[in-house]
Amino acid sequence: MQREVKFSPSAFSAKLWAKEPGAATIVEAIGTESGAQRDFNRLADDIRSYLALARGETEEEKREYNESLNRAVLGYTDDREHILAVIADRLLRQRIHELPGYNHLYGTLAEALFAEVIGMNVLELVLADRDGLEEIQVVGTRIFEVREGNSAPSTYMFESLREVERIQQNLVLYNNDRINPRKRWAEVMLRDGTRVTMTGFGFTALPTLTLRFYTVRRFQLAQLSTPEYGTISERLRMMLLAVLDARFNVVIIGPTNSGKTNLIKALIGELPDEERLVTIESRHELMLQRDFPSKNVIEYEVDEEDVQHRSTQAFKLALRQSPQRIIHAEIRDDDANIYVRACTRGHAGSMTTLHANALEDVPEAITDMCMLDGRGMSPERLSKRITEYVTQIGIEMRFEAGKRRLVRLAEISWKDGSPVVREWALFNEKSMEWSYPKPPSDQAWSKLVMGGGVRDYGAGLTLQHAWPELMEAGGGSG
Repeated sequence: MQREVKFSPSAFSAKLWAKEPGAATIVEAIGTESGAQRDFNRLADDIRSYLALARGETEEEKREYNESLNRAVLGYTDDREHILAVIADRLLRQRIHELPGYNHLYGTLAEALFAEVIGMNVLELVLADRDGLEEIQVVGTRIFEVREGNSAPSTYMFESLREVERIQQNLVLYNNDRINPRKRWAEVMLRDGTRVTMTGFGFTALPTLTLRFYTVRRFQLAQLSTPEYGTISERLRMMLLAVLDARFNVVIIGPTNSGKTNLIKALIGELPDEERLVTIESRHELMLQRDFPSKNVIEYEVDEEDVQHRSTQAFKLALRQSPQRIIHAEIRDDDANIYVRACTRGHAGSMTTLHANALEDVPEAITDMCMLDGRGMSPERLSKRITEYVTQIGIEMRFEAGKRRLVRLAEISWKDGSPVVREWALFNEKSMEWSYPKPPSDQAWSKLVMGGGVRDYGAGLTLQHAWPELMEAGGGSG
């Protein structure tokens, strides 16, 4: 039996406007054979494709438009208003005001389409409360919220996996990327540091979305030592300033969201603006040019999948740009050797992070990475070299007692054929205070005095106030 073909004023109007110069065509007439929901889905596909078209005369204008699309999807109000206006204008040009038989809960058809092609479904409700929101984690239909370093199940969840996949497809479409059976993952990065990582069926058991918002601000060490933050103590502040002045090479370990980036940024903020810095990151997170516009800094963003722009290439170029300190976001297998060489050839005061369980494991972990390139090296000699030149000072960060804390500050040295960790400061969760088990060694103390023995640490304090037990002795211990 042949179906009755209903006349659709909207479809007829669209056909007329398709003949106008510059008007895009909806390939199939809306409402001819599909029912109200199918009509809406087709119109949504048209709007989605229309928004994905490049806009702007210059590459910068095109990038700004794509950035606005991404920001609209991630809940930025001004960008959302702009994209909603684009959708409304598209419908107006096509003379489409409503879809016969299609009922929705929005004020206008444009708003209903916006919710479909831009909106984040129930994530809209999570995004409505951005106070303290650092990360949204979606696994299947479940949602977890990370606020102030704590992850907790959200009161909201998706009704179906289709909604998660729809959001994924919107994000990749607006970034000229894809997520499909051949490529089951994608990443979106905004210029403000917000990052979206997504995976699909076949790569993970369920589709996932992780939205990590850029929350790092311009901290100073003095702020981190206040009760509000509680990351360090006042005495630790002086110790860290002394470490900077003495140009020790520093490695920081700790899990995600433990405060590593905040601390590195606070340390950089204490350095003189004229010091030549080079940062190497897989994604711009430090944002030094934005927050420290007066600093002499070059910021590299590397892509390990692009042979021309991998971290190894960034290091080669960076070493020719006269850096005084190198800030490496994270030591990885491919660039471990070149970072070790940088630390041993005149770039004292460099800083990096590393995934390790404890400070005692750091030299061995870096040694293992260096050995992966197959060159004939003595593991013991290499580990000794790394201990003496790369991991001179170790810092361990952790989320303790509701705050991001520096839980260990230690000097790492080589003794009797293995690394030795000498703890300068240790956080006690029970007492909520730091203890200071050991002073610097004689060698470290000499370097500290040479680097910052006359620095004013505020309120008339000097280097010796960081280690009062050495004020009279005038030296280290052992």
